[in-house]
Parts: sequence; C-alpha cells; structure tokens
Amino acid sequence: MSDESQIEIPPSFVALYVPPGRIKPTLPRTELTQRYELCEDMAQMLVDTARTLEFSLGITQADVLQRVAQGLQGDGAVVSEAEAGWVITRLAELLGP
Repeated sequence: MSDESQIEIPPSFVALYVPPGRIKPTLPRTELTQRYELCEDMAQMLVDTARTLEFSLGITQADVLQRVAQGLQGDGAVVSEAEAGWVITRLAELLGP
C-alpha cells in the first residue's frame, strides 16, 4: 500500500472539487492529495505567524484571519480562491477560540 493511500482527505476539502450535482472530484486522487497537503501544510505553517500578529498588533483573531486571507490572494498566489478559503477555515480551527 502506498503512503498516498494512507492520507485521509477531509470531506470539506474534497467538496472544493466536486461540482454541484456530481459525486466525484474533478481532480485525480494524486493531484487532489497534493493540493490537500499543500493547503494543510500552509495552514499549519501560518499558525505561529497568525498568533504573532494577533499579539504584536493587538488585533482580534478575525482581523488576523482577514489579513492572512488577503495575503493568500492576488498575483503569485499558489492556492485557488476556494483553497484559500479552506486554508483560512483550517487556520481558524488550529488557532482555536
């Protein structure tokens, strides 16, 4: 069994690639796994940055998430708009209340 088949991709991420009325993602499993790993890694890496921003600037977690979301968009973005939304949601989960 390959390592790739060991990775559980959350339904919330798979849903980004399932068009309305369909049940299968538009990406092959390998590519879907790569995209998920990129987004999960990005969310994990942003935790320390987000916490630092929150405390050093004295702003709310919501403000931090908004700033990070802006940073994930625009020229040179490595994630799609939908993936950026998923990264922000995952980052919020990792940061907790």
